[in-house]
Amino acid sequence: MLIGVPKEIKNHEYRVGLTPESVAELTHAGHEILIETGAGNGIGASDADYRASGAVIAASAAEVFRDADMIVKVKEPQAAERALLRPDQVLFTYLHLAPDPEQTRDLVRSGVTAIAYETVTDASGGLPLLKPMSQVAGRMSIQAGATALEKAHGGRGVLLGGVPGVQPGKVAILGGGVVGFHAAEMAVGLQADVTIFDKNPAVLERLSGHFGAKARVLYSQKATLETSIAAADLVIGAVLIPGAAAPKLVTRAMLKTMKQGAVLVDVAIDQGGCFETSHATTHADPTYVIDGIVHYCVANMPGAVARTSTYALNNATLPHVLRLANLGWREALASDPHLRAGLNVWKGRVTCKPVAEAQNYQHLNPEAALAA
Repeated sequence: MLIGVPKEIKNHEYRVGLTPESVAELTHAGHEILIETGAGNGIGASDADYRASGAVIAASAAEVFRDADMIVKVKEPQAAERALLRPDQVLFTYLHLAPDPEQTRDLVRSGVTAIAYETVTDASGGLPLLKPMSQVAGRMSIQAGATALEKAHGGRGVLLGGVPGVQPGKVAILGGGVVGFHAAEMAVGLQADVTIFDKNPAVLERLSGHFGAKARVLYSQKATLETSIAAADLVIGAVLIPGAAAPKLVTRAMLKTMKQGAVLVDVAIDQGGCFETSHATTHADPTYVIDGIVHYCVANMPGAVARTSTYALNNATLPHVLRLANLGWREALASDPHLRAGLNVWKGRVTCKPVAEAQNYQHLNPEAALAA
């Protein structure tokens, strides 16, 4: 199979779909790799590094999209990239379609077979291709929130860990999954006052057992949530419903109860955000203020630590890229129900039920697509 890797063009996105080491694995398996020139610059991988691994360097993204059987990316294709997709092509990348009707419309019109990292599952019910970036984003959320809390960045002027004789900052984390867990690890490490909310009893038990007295672990209900948010210096939105739009847990009215200069970090922004006042921002302009509350809603947080993120992502995605390339997408998905869960769009049909429901498309079962 000829696999194409274009340079990412989303604002301040420095990751790349395949590392030179991944390219070497794929070429060893007999596949051809076409990499757009400069695609790896953000992780310190030169065109020469890719050539040494067996790749061919393309002069433009148009050349990559024209020639490749499968496109491997990191972020969702931007409008200019979507215009280059073909019906006989496979796209393997993060998509986050539920809150993005324009992207869904373009993918449907293109006829491409689009497989989303974020809905691929594993035997334990986890999301293995989303997990590494959730780990990165969770850890970064505390780092970003701590910076936004500084007075020079519009925040309250609070040091999360405090100092002897001064109370630490209060951190409320909404969601105890991968993002929430890693956010809590960082916040506890800074000696902040941490409260984690979730509704899953098994998650609550696991978090309580792990953190002990270092963090409060509470069942998420409206009254308790409102009290904690009003007292918080930093709120982390870490709620995920696989494939679906994030629920709005913090309303505009709740902002009025918060301390002026408090910070909201919405890690769920890729799925539409879990704060009512959230809208996507970029690394170039990461924050905005509503009702005196600083919002940090960067939609590609891990792109800021591109080398760490790319290698972590490739560790998870490479086996699936190999499977798709070795078997072809149809056999690969037919023989692996967990990879099949990643099929979001096929030949003009939406095959991910939460996306179809969010945007009023008729849902086509992935098994029906494979049988067609």
